[in-house]
Amino acid sequence: MPRWRALFSQHLRRSRPITQALTLLVVTFCIVLPLCCHQLLYSYYFIKPIFLDSMSEKVLQESLEHGQHALHFWQSSLPSPSFSNISQHPELLVTVVTARRKEGQDFHYLLQVMQQLSGIVGNCEGGRCAEVVICDVESGPQKNQDAKLLEGHFKVIRRSPQENQRNKEYVNTFEREKRDYVFCLRKGWELVKPQNVVVLEDDALPRQDFFPIVKDLLSRQFALHTLYIKLYHPERLQRYWNPEPYRILEWVGLGLVGATALLLTIPYFNPCSFSFTLSVGHLIFFTLYFMAAAELLGRHYLLEFRRLSPQLYAVSPATECCTPAMLFPGNASLRAAEYLDGSFCIKGNAKDMVLYQMARTIPGERSHSVEPNLITHIGAYSSIRQNPPRPKLL
Repeated sequence: MPRWRALFSQHLRRSRPITQALTLLVVTFCIVLPLCCHQLLYSYYFIKPIFLDSMSEKVLQESLEHGQHALHFWQSSLPSPSFSNISQHPELLVTVVTARRKEGQDFHYLLQVMQQLSGIVGNCEGGRCAEVVICDVESGPQKNQDAKLLEGHFKVIRRSPQENQRNKEYVNTFEREKRDYVFCLRKGWELVKPQNVVVLEDDALPRQDFFPIVKDLLSRQFALHTLYIKLYHPERLQRYWNPEPYRILEWVGLGLVGATALLLTIPYFNPCSFSFTLSVGHLIFFTLYFMAAAELLGRHYLLEFRRLSPQLYAVSPATECCTPAMLFPGNASLRAAEYLDGSFCIKGNAKDMVLYQMARTIPGERSHSVEPNLITHIGAYSSIRQNPPRPKLL
């Protein structure tokens, strides 16, 4: 045994539990976690002034390269009817809502998303996982060149000239976004009468396990009685220190499990010669210790362990933000379109807030969220909001 470790163990054996506890706190929260977590984006220890700019530039560069690769992929692919010939009454319809971006066009978000979907949609047993359509909300095919490029591969839905005329009145950005969303919800349903609907925004990149997880969610009992299931929540908002009650319960439960496991292990494996026992005081201390460590490390990183199995994905009541990826079981997409139609959206009351409030206030309606996220939000440049010259990750 190294001399420093022997001296440390000897010191701990002679110390009282309170001294051991203070030593453990200092070593954990002032040495170990800062060293391990200072480059983790969603950890409290992340050193933003040093690492944020370089990490943001790296992600932007990678996204640009992926966008150019997707552009080359679709330009070199021969038109094929395999995705554009869609069947009626599919088990699942994926509608990708797209609009032209004034900035960041070289990133080709829509092309990235459709390339990913084309690669994973055929991986289900018994054939295709879902039918896929693109809903282009621009007033004509020349406005959105990426959507036009995909016309030979996917069914593209657009407003008719008459619908464009009716849609010409000036409204604020948030109301315009809501009306486009409602149009895509209804047109997708009218087109094929699906059993279930997923709506993706054009910068919501599905993960490889997207369809198996969606299928598993639809097989659960709660899906029969929900208005929508959110498939994405911003990572920066996934912390335990949050007004959502279920997260507090999860946080305390994690602390209790960790504390109990540690105190039961100490009598059999104790290389540091701790003198802690399975008492109420020590149990409370280690519960708070594990809770603090989990929060400071970042709940986002702990959620990644749930990807080991579809059954481990957590379902909880939905939060307000946001709508890049939404699952509407059954005919819920039509109910959601009706609710949205009855509200006028403004800043602070966008479509995500309207849906959240409707699910909370209308009797019989519920909304849920799944964690960890099923998509990666790649849209550094927004199609509806003002963008900074070089967007940051935080």
